[in-house]
Amino acid sequence: MKPIAFLLTFLLCWGCFSKTEGQINDLVFLNGETHVDIPFDYENNFIVIKLMFNDIFPLKFIFDTGAENTILTKREITDLFQIDYQRRFNIYGADLSQNLYAYLVRGISFRIGDLRASQRSILVLEEDYFQFDEFSGIDIHGILGADFFRRFIVRINYYKQVITLYDPSTFQLPKGRFTEVPLEMHRSKPYLLTSVRLNNDTTIQTKLLMDTGASIALLLYSDTHPQLKVPEKVIRSVLGRGLGGIIYGYLGRVRMLSFSEHAFNEVLTNFQELPIVEDSSYMNNRNGIIGNQLLDRFTLIIDYVHNRVFLQPNPYYKKKFEFDRSGLFITASGPSLSKFIVFDIVPSSPSDKAGIVSGDEIKSVNGVPATFFKLQDLMYKFRGRLGKRVRLVIVRNGEKIKKEFKLEDII
Repeated sequence: MKPIAFLLTFLLCWGCFSKTEGQINDLVFLNGETHVDIPFDYENNFIVIKLMFNDIFPLKFIFDTGAENTILTKREITDLFQIDYQRRFNIYGADLSQNLYAYLVRGISFRIGDLRASQRSILVLEEDYFQFDEFSGIDIHGILGADFFRRFIVRINYYKQVITLYDPSTFQLPKGRFTEVPLEMHRSKPYLLTSVRLNNDTTIQTKLLMDTGASIALLLYSDTHPQLKVPEKVIRSVLGRGLGGIIYGYLGRVRMLSFSEHAFNEVLTNFQELPIVEDSSYMNNRNGIIGNQLLDRFTLIIDYVHNRVFLQPNPYYKKKFEFDRSGLFITASGPSLSKFIVFDIVPSSPSDKAGIVSGDEIKSVNGVPATFFKLQDLMYKFRGRLGKRVRLVIVRNGEKIKKEFKLEDII
């Protein structure tokens, strides 16, 4: 089972929203120090931060270096507080052509541990276009974008699950096995220059967005480079969910991805064919995205002031890039997100051969009721050893049916 990998990337009417660009003096460290530690939960390859909205309402946000602005996806929260909506904006949907809408609200405060933010301007989606809860199995209310943390030096320790924000004026260069790598910053988003060796042994130079809002390892946009094509050995796949819809593409591998002194072999790679849009400036001529399944092999220190990142390998550095071995794409719903519905199936995968179809509800796995699991628990089970037998009880049209298959390598 593959959790649908959200790509939290969108386009605003940037000129209309530019008034919020000056929000840098409303962030205060309450601990009296020159840095603040923010613990996070690492769930389904997302960095999930707990915060207090307007000082009283606990929410969970995704920490997203790939988003320029902070977004509240649940409009009912601002409705509850009777907050005025200042302006309505057009935003692009997942296919880069749909017109969706968001509202600007002002005067919002956040409390994240010992960090307090006051009088913030954020975006509120007109509808919950992401449906993040359903497709990730995580109760999420919004996205914490670069407008919140770009004034700081940002350290992300995936292994200890702590983000540290430093005052740039007192920050000291890190000690230990850190590699300094230059970044390109565009609209407060970090871009890394990399080399990709394709399966035909062609090596190309690529510019990739470092995106902690993406749960994938690597996404490449085909045809953004003359030699960047979808390889022959791929599977048609659901890549993720963006604003307004499901993002489809292909899943395969590249022979190597390298930057600085770091190189990774047989990287699990999503390939997406981008539509042609009139204004593609927000893409910044990038060739793709590096997501958390690769970034989480490091401790990262992103220096937004001097356009650089420091990288230190952690104990996850050499782990293999593994894909689910069942072929199931599953959504979660219900009050505790423990009702699991088959959304899609990889053709010719073990689950497909077993006769499981879209719309089936999973009631038990190997004799254990599905209500005992989270979506990430199922992900772990369906990524088990080769040949492991999986027994499911599903419900289809009100009828309970037993299904069984063995886990196999799909890609």
